[in-house]
Amino acid sequence: MGLIAKADLHYKDYSWTVLAGDDPRISGEPDSTLLNRKEGYEILYFINKFSEQNNFKQKNSALKVEKMIREEVPNEKRSQENIKTWIEQNWNKSKF
Repeated sequence: MGLIAKADLHYKDYSWTVLAGDDPRISGEPDSTLLNRKEGYEILYFINKFSEQNNFKQKNSALKVEKMIREEVPNEKRSQENIKTWIEQNWNKSKF
């Protein structure tokens, strides 16, 4: 189980399209797969995986990731890996 669940997400306007359990957007490591910022399952998986990789223990840190994705990560950053890298590089600069 991840650090946060659907009910914990700050934004409530996600689409919750059912995806196969082995879909690369919600399994494995963040990679070149594109991240749909409005798809709840993709965002939830990404946030929990990022939190696990960075050893986050507090929900506030996971929610900061969500807010950064939504409001700060440049739109041209589309792959999971590019978004992950951007967040890591800008974590301390974030307004959240």
